[in-house]
Amino acid sequence: MRTSPRPAPQRPDPHPSGALPPTLPSELVPRHVAVVMDGNGRWANARGLPRTAGHAAGEAALLDVVAGAIEIGVTHVSAYAFSTENWKRSPEEVRFLMGFSRDVLRRQRDTLDSWGVRVRWAGRRPRLWKSVITELEEAERRTRDNDVCTLTMCVNYGGRAEIADAARDIARDVAAGRLDPEKVTERTVQRYLDEPDLPDVDLFLRSSGEQRTSNFMIWQSAYAELVFLPEPWPDVDRRVLWHAVEEYARRDRRYGAAVDRPEG
Repeated sequence: MRTSPRPAPQRPDPHPSGALPPTLPSELVPRHVAVVMDGNGRWANARGLPRTAGHAAGEAALLDVVAGAIEIGVTHVSAYAFSTENWKRSPEEVRFLMGFSRDVLRRQRDTLDSWGVRVRWAGRRPRLWKSVITELEEAERRTRDNDVCTLTMCVNYGGRAEIADAARDIARDVAAGRLDPEKVTERTVQRYLDEPDLPDVDLFLRSSGEQRTSNFMIWQSAYAELVFLPEPWPDVDRRVLWHAVEEYARRDRRYGAAVDRPEG
């Protein structure tokens, strides 16, 4: 039985301000942008609102950043939605974040699919609500053939946990005789990560003025350019992303190498 071809991806609607992305050579546009969506609670408290209102306001920010990534040519966005350390928060906030992660996917899945976005999930299954896993897996299934941009939702994710899980699986395969320990390399470790085909992070963004990586994609971000945004996450949109990409484009990425530049 012949299936009908998928419709061509739609372009996201322009930003309401009419702003357009900067014109940059493609080699100066980061391929993979990792985002720590920080400051939701502080944004809400500053307005006399509960912390959960800040998380709700951050949904539009994430969607607009993905739209801006598509417009400027970023092919991978990874969003830190819920960390392995977030279980330490109040039971009320954890319940909200679990339900919110599930409902965001349900609400935005059609839009992301129409833009040609492939949704992926990185993170641990234990403790995660079954309904959240169901929505993550359904989003993965539905968008698996899309290739405009990949959005990796990092839910119950931690960089150290990811590396520890990879080390455990490597040890298991060594013990079973499926892997020679003398041949374990960085590429071997990469194959055991949550998303082994995910390219290294080029640009690492964190909102709300905090200047730390907070255990997010620590393997993938070994040579990432770090940009710390003063805006709390609900105030971030595609224009903020574009400014960060411009900052990235101005930086000299040497990956450990150095070249003398005589003065004069």
